[in-house]
Amino acid sequence: MIEINNLVKRYGNLVALDHLNLNIHEGEIFGLLGPNGSGKTTAINCMLALLKYDKGTIRIMGEEMRPDNYKIKQQIGIVLQNVAVFDELTVYENIDYFCGLYIKDKTKRRHLVEEAIQFVGLEDYVRVRPKKLSGGLLRRLNIACGIAHKPKLIILDEPTVAVDPQSRNKILEGIQKLNRQGSTIIYTSHYMEEVEQICTRIAIIDHGRSIAVGTKEELKNMIKTGETITIEAIALEQKHLNDIQQLPHIFELSYHEQILTLRCTGAEHNLIRVLNYLQEQHIPFGRVFSELPTLNDVFLEITGKQLRD
Repeated sequence: MIEINNLVKRYGNLVALDHLNLNIHEGEIFGLLGPNGSGKTTAINCMLALLKYDKGTIRIMGEEMRPDNYKIKQQIGIVLQNVAVFDELTVYENIDYFCGLYIKDKTKRRHLVEEAIQFVGLEDYVRVRPKKLSGGLLRRLNIACGIAHKPKLIILDEPTVAVDPQSRNKILEGIQKLNRQGSTIIYTSHYMEEVEQICTRIAIIDHGRSIAVGTKEELKNMIKTGETITIEAIALEQKHLNDIQQLPHIFELSYHEQILTLRCTGAEHNLIRVLNYLQEQHIPFGRVFSELPTLNDVFLEITGKQLRD
């Protein structure tokens, strides 16, 4: 569906995209992750031919993407993070307007608009203007405007920002339904659990480069952390901490306010070894947790934990 090879985009001395390579297959929900300033938005704008780039190639649906390639642009739907609708128009009129940019036949467009309204669950709000909608309903209107013309490729940039859990669940279910109906989807979000829930493959980009690509299982196998053990309400002396640190497969230990956190490689019986040691030393403790790595763990280990502007 999308093939990006050695894409370079510079803003003066700043290199926003540094020989970026990405391949997105037809039928995927492809997660695009990266810290602030990593190049995600620049990459999307280049895909859409909204930005000129310095080097590289972009092919969408087998054709080179150019500003005047309207045949390809008609098959793309875009839902941006900032809601982009007209306050002067009703819900129905907004969806009809954006659909009309692609579909000129009025009869066909009417069916598509009604289908989009049903798809996002806005049947009771067709005559309401955007200012009267809640944040969740406004997000759903934004999605309807971007997908009413039934595009083959849909780009969703942070579509669930600042919405309630019910609206978020409705949006995620809708994205998966769009995918089942044949749309390829590019999904960006800072909510790692959403990406882990719906994306078939994920790319993490940083400093304008693709640094990891794969399924969530493949990405988790790329990092050192295989298990995180947390033990609460435990009083430990420095000798105990030194002993536990020396146990096999433990590579990071933290102890704060009687909470012990251990990061271990993906070996078996890590928890048993720790509990056996505590039993031998007659050390009482409270609750114990053992967690497998999440996509958030992968993201932080690959891109670093320092704050970004």
